Amino acid sequence: MPGRNDRPNSTWRMTGRRRHYWALFGVLVVAIFLLTHSARMTTYSKEDGKLLKTPVNSKTHWEVPPTLEKLKQWERDLPQHNLNLPFPEGKTGRYVKFSNQVKRLGWNNAFNEILMNTHLAYESKRAYVFQQYVWKEDHYSWPKPVFRNHEFPPHTPLNAIISGPSAGGPWDADDNAPRSISDQWFDVVCPKKERRIINTREVKPVIGWADGVDIFNYWKKVLLEAPERCIEIEPEHYKEDFYPQTFDLWLWGSTRVRSLWPIFSKSPTSRLLEPSPIVRSAVERNAYLFNPRGPRPEQPVSRDPHDRMLAIHARRGDFKEACLHLAKWNSTFYSWNLLEQLPDAFPPPPGGEEGNNTPENIEKYLEHCLPSFDDIVAKVRDSRYDYLQQSKAGHKTLDVLFLLTNAQGEWLDQLKATLNEDGWHTIVTSKDLELDQEQTEVNMAVDMEIARRAAVFVGNGWSSFTSNIVHKRLVDGKEPISCRFY
Repeated sequence: MPGRNDRPNSTWRMTGRRRHYWALFGVLVVAIFLLTHSARMTTYSKEDGKLLKTPVNSKTHWEVPPTLEKLKQWERDLPQHNLNLPFPEGKTGRYVKFSNQVKRLGWNNAFNEILMNTHLAYESKRAYVFQQYVWKEDHYSWPKPVFRNHEFPPHTPLNAIISGPSAGGPWDADDNAPRSISDQWFDVVCPKKERRIINTREVKPVIGWADGVDIFNYWKKVLLEAPERCIEIEPEHYKEDFYPQTFDLWLWGSTRVRSLWPIFSKSPTSRLLEPSPIVRSAVERNAYLFNPRGPRPEQPVSRDPHDRMLAIHARRGDFKEACLHLAKWNSTFYSWNLLEQLPDAFPPPPGGEEGNNTPENIEKYLEHCLPSFDDIVAKVRDSRYDYLQQSKAGHKTLDVLFLLTNAQGEWLDQLKATLNEDGWHTIVTSKDLELDQEQTEVNMAVDMEIARRAAVFVGNGWSSFTSNIVHKRLVDGKEPISCRFY
């Protein structure tokens, strides 16, 4: 399963994976479904972990989703959508569309792929073809009867969530790389009769369980050497490869992904990634909530509350089932959470067997994946102490706390009271943020952007939500000691 450190020999074939697919299918689906949500997705009772049977739209007071029509038109009108542009764009440009990108899964699983596929297209001297984010309907902030234009499953324009080269934004000023185009424009500039289709079964069996950078370089060679202007990557049938993505879950959930970090973290895809204007406006709209309310510190401190902030992802309730499944299969941390320069590494403990871990090991997993009330308080305390002792950023005070949590009621009230006694005078939760319709549509990205800006972030090492926050924090230049795991 993803996260195991063993690797088959070079004679690996797709059938080698297929032996395990159906045994692991239920495990992975449950784990992915739960671990990729942001803090907002479900309403809980006062009793920790008990779900309230409330409608999906209890998550927002807005009755219907926004139309986003102006944004969709803006995407259609991007300047690179012009057949008359000179090479490397226009009708002579080279393009690649990844039709094998994951759909109807958590945003952060899709986000992983979007960024790495953009980087692959860039290195292959082709324009990346961006697509709308396709929701798993249970994740969406509105119920099916009011989906936008009765669209099923619901879609959100990529530029509602992120900005930058992946979504059609410009590269560096001195970089003449082709800009990304929309999938709608791809149909114009690359009609089907002019496309070369590459099915993942033509490539993935060759590279198998290779290291991440070797997988990347093999795909890069294929795309660079292909003479055709227009390439479309199509997925193998799910019965043959349940994860037919170019960079699949088996890679993201293993230490093999680490070798991609040096090139990916310095790439313009990573450096130029920014929140969308919608997300940025939500952060600015709620900035006043984070203004420090406690006594004036004795030493000079930053005026920016983010420099005094610790953000912590404290999901409750349905996380337990996912954590138990991860423990059962002795899974490693996920993606960039595996980087060796980060503190709080969690090597899978020895003992047990595949699909049947020991009770002692399962308990260790739960301590890190679903920390208790006391563990959360202790982690906040230790993370603040370690940061103030070891950071070279010069920050002397941490007294603003942002809780990315789906908890509410008595459990949350007690947590806030306990943390307040520990010197956190300003405590804000995800539920405290005021969001308009468009901001509600992309609320998971709002939480992520605030966590990105915080001086310290504490997350769950098995979460893609956490991993993508860690990615951007490190690219921004934040110190490893500022990125913590339970």
